[in-house]
Order: sequence, then structure tokens, then C-alpha cells
Amino acid sequence: MSVRYSFYFLRLIAVLSLVFFSVYSNAEEQKIGKVTGGATYEIPAWFTDSFLEISEDVEEATDNNKQVLLYFHLDGCPYCSAMLDQNFKSGDNLDFIKTHFSVISVNIKGDREITLNEGEALLEKELSQNLKVQYTPTIIFMGEDGKPAFRTNGYRTPKAFRQVLEYVASQSYKNTTLSNYVESKQKTATGYTFIDYPGLEKVNYLQGYNQPVAILFEDKDCLACEDFHHNLINRADVKAELDKYLFIRFDAYSDQKIIDFEGNATSPRQLVKDHDLNYRPGILLFNEGKNITKIDGKLYSFHFNTVLRYVSGKHYDTYPRFGDYLNVRQQELLDQGIDINIVD
Repeated sequence: MSVRYSFYFLRLIAVLSLVFFSVYSNAEEQKIGKVTGGATYEIPAWFTDSFLEISEDVEEATDNNKQVLLYFHLDGCPYCSAMLDQNFKSGDNLDFIKTHFSVISVNIKGDREITLNEGEALLEKELSQNLKVQYTPTIIFMGEDGKPAFRTNGYRTPKAFRQVLEYVASQSYKNTTLSNYVESKQKTATGYTFIDYPGLEKVNYLQGYNQPVAILFEDKDCLACEDFHHNLINRADVKAELDKYLFIRFDAYSDQKIIDFEGNATSPRQLVKDHDLNYRPGILLFNEGKNITKIDGKLYSFHFNTVLRYVSGKHYDTYPRFGDYLNVRQQELLDQGIDINIVD
């Protein structure tokens, strides 16, 4: 091969290599992650066919010896789908719900007008923001006065949800907490045995502590604590997020003395009551001595980790609503080509 042709051949190889490298690089840059684990579901046909004038719905329900249950949901939400399937479409709780409650669905991203307490009509999404709905499904039980009487935030197992249903149907919320109600109903002194976790610290004096703090509440009647330990906080990715916190655990039934961030004496039982924490295991998240949010229902690893990052990274300064940060964090990971399984 002549020197001239060798030169052109080498030049062609160089150009083709550059083109290949450019195409390969662009393909890598354009790779977008995928979200999996979402669920498609339908609202049961037996739910109340409401004009979304909630005060009128409450009056009608009261006349029929029922209470209004507002079911706040989100399209694609796997927690919502599971709650519906296990409680509102089948299962041991279905007949109890139909007997005692008038159920109305509210889509937290919806655009239907809904009026609460004969006040201003709001879109479903606006009402959800006003009521600070952060997790789905959120369930709000309405009292006879047309005002929210009790709420749960997030998924409950059928057995745990039955406790809530009976608590509300008996109107025990008027004179006691759900925690005390459940404790009083248990016939045995033993149940769940607290599981050791290496990252837990024994601290009951918090005054002046400004770093991120996660306070875990469990009790002997906890129905979801074993799952929490075995399938969530033992994961490497979750441990990495929890390592950013002072991680403490208390017995929710305990009256032991705690000095809180402001120097006041309190107890685990009182903290549970003050923060309306009605799920076990429940977690209060603090930063700079302030309670930022709580985890009051079952979360899979992606949502759990994102809540922890939201507080430890002080993202609440930029995004007062956790849901807004959740969307940003999800897109951030997808743009990096990271796949997200929201039920992992």
C-alpha cells in the first residue's frame, strides 16, 4: 500500500472511530432510568357516589349510623392499591367498613371540586395540600361536626387497619389515643419482642443537639416491626442514610423521663401523643432541634431513604412540601440513568 493510500486509510479509521465514540457517548448520556413497581387500580364501585359536599355527606352518613371516611389516593400508588385490595375490595375488614363507614375517594392530584365544612370549594389537589397529605393512602375520618376527627398516613396491614376502624367506629378518639386504645384491648402482656439493631443509640437527653435525629417508636403490640427490621433497615442503602442520624428507639408505652430539644421533661408516651404518631414502627425526624416530619406508615426503601435525605440534607428549606422534593429526587436519579423500583 502506498504512503498516500496509507494516509487516507488511517484518516478514515480516525474519523470512523470519532463518529463511533461520539455515538456511544451520546447514547450513554441519553440513558434515562426507569420507574417500576407502580400499580394500576380502580376505585370500588360501592364507594359513596358523592357530590363532594362533605358536610352533606356527613349528615347523610350520620342519619344511617355511619361515619364518613375520606380515602386520599394517588394514581399508580402501590400502597393505595394494596390497601384497596386487602380492605375495600376483599378481606375480613370489608363488611365492617361497609357497615360503619361511607367511603369517598379523593385523588391528591385530582381536579374535582370538593367542599369541606361548607367552606370554599377547592380542587382535590388543593384540599390535599391544605390538609398536608404527604403519604398515600391517607385516610381521614370525619366527625359528626363535619370536621376531621382522626387520620392515618400511609399503608396499614389489614390487622392494624382493623384496630383503627374499631377505634373510630366506637368513637374512642374522643377520649383516648389509638396507642392507649390498642394497649387496653390487648389481653396478653407479651407480643413483639424488640429486635437489636447495631445503629441504635441509648440517649434520653436531647437538649442542644442540632444534628439530624431519628426517634423510632415501637411497642409490644407492634404488628409491623419485624418486617421493618428484617426487610428495611438492614439494607445497605438504608443503613447509609440512617448513619447520618442519631438513631434512638423508645417503647411507645413507656413513661421514662426524656429531656427534649428545648430542655423540657417528657416521655415516649407523651411524644407519641404530642406528635399524633399512631403507627408502629413510627419515626419522628428532627434537624436543628426541630421536628421536620414523621414516618407514620409503611414505606419501601426508595421513599424511606428519600424522607431521610429530605431531613438530613435540609432540603425542606427549599421544598417545604416533601412531595415536591420527592419528585425532584426521583428525576435526579432517573437523569443519572438509575432505575427506581418503588416497591423494593
